[in-house]
Order: sequence, then C-alpha cells, then structure tokens
Amino acid sequence: MLRIGCFHAHHSNIEHIDNALRSLNVELIHYVDPGLDRIKLDADFTTEMAQKKVLDTLNWIANSHVDAILITCTFFTAIYKEDVHRFPIPIIPIDDPLFGEICQLNQPTIVAFTNPSTVQGTMNQLSLYAAKKGIPIEASPVLLANTFELIMQGKKSEYIEAVTDGLIQVIEANPTKRVVAAQLSMVPAAQLAERQTKRVVGNQLVSLAAYLKEVLAV
Repeated sequence: MLRIGCFHAHHSNIEHIDNALRSLNVELIHYVDPGLDRIKLDADFTTEMAQKKVLDTLNWIANSHVDAILITCTFFTAIYKEDVHRFPIPIIPIDDPLFGEICQLNQPTIVAFTNPSTVQGTMNQLSLYAAKKGIPIEASPVLLANTFELIMQGKKSEYIEAVTDGLIQVIEANPTKRVVAAQLSMVPAAQLAERQTKRVVGNQLVSLAAYLKEVLAV
C-alpha cells in the first residue's frame, strides 16, 4: 500500500482529504504546520523564511518513509517550484487537478480565495500551468475579504457561512463565468453555494482522487 504524506497549513483540511481519497488504496499520513499563516504578516517575516520552512518540511516528510507528498495549502504550493526543487519522491500540489479543470472549461473563470497571501502565487502558477499546456485561459481572482481569519481561529461554522455567502455574491454578479474555489478549506462552502445557486462551483476535491490515481497508478 502506498503511503502519501499530506502537508497541511491547518488541521481542518485533514477531514477533506480523508473523505476525498477514501476510495484509494493508500495510507494517508498528515503533517500540519499552521505557523507560517500565523507569522507571515509579521514585519520581520520574509519570503526567504517561508521558502526555507516549506522546503525543510518537505524534505522532512520525504525522508519519513512516504511514497509521495500531497501539498494541500495554496500558500505552500506557491513556494514549491517543480522545475527548481528536486525531491526523491513525487510532490503533488493540490492545485494541479484544479488547474487542469480550469484549462478544460473553455469559459471565463473567476478564482475565489479567502487567504490573501495565496492569491498572487496561485494565479501565477495557474498561468504557468496553462502556458505549459498551450491552452489560453481567461481567469481573474477575487478575494473574499475578512474570512480567512475565521478558520485560523477555529471558527469553522462561521467561516463556512461567510465563504458561502461570499461565493453566492460572486456567482450572482457573474452569470456568464464559472466560479472556482481555490483553497481546500473552501470546499464545504463551495458545495453549499453550488446547491443554493444551482450553478457548478469548482473546488479542489472534484478531480483529486482521479488525478492521484492516474499520477500514482493506485
């Protein structure tokens, strides 16, 4: 049985991954580090510090007897660069299957975020992904302001409610565009917004299991 090390920024992501990958014959080992999100706005915090911490943790996980690593935090995935950072096992950013879905839409897309620190990095990664595939896309970000601190404070129900309301507002304001939730923590809200608006809302779990099954041959 393959072992997948899952690198999270918050413990609330564990249940989403457990549920999404239950059908796969794999063992999931969870590593959680909420520290970066708590100190990233400190005056003396630098990009280099974030890069070092994420890469050190990836090295630690890679040497912990796992067969692959799934990075579930968009802040972490924006730091990891496949072409630059080499590891002895596959590193799978959770963004990849979502990026693939966006590239296949052939429709203007709005990518919704709650964490302001992930917006620019994720949109840059999306542009690079599409360029490598040779697929032109029309995608723009929107930030659901003042929501991310709720999940970091452990206010899960308040977070889901606020994000659901925010997604519904974005959906209703953009009737001709597909709305996609960019972060794993947004999945429950994306599902609620989809049910309430009867509009498809993309999220990171829709194609994750199929993607991992293909990549890891499990």
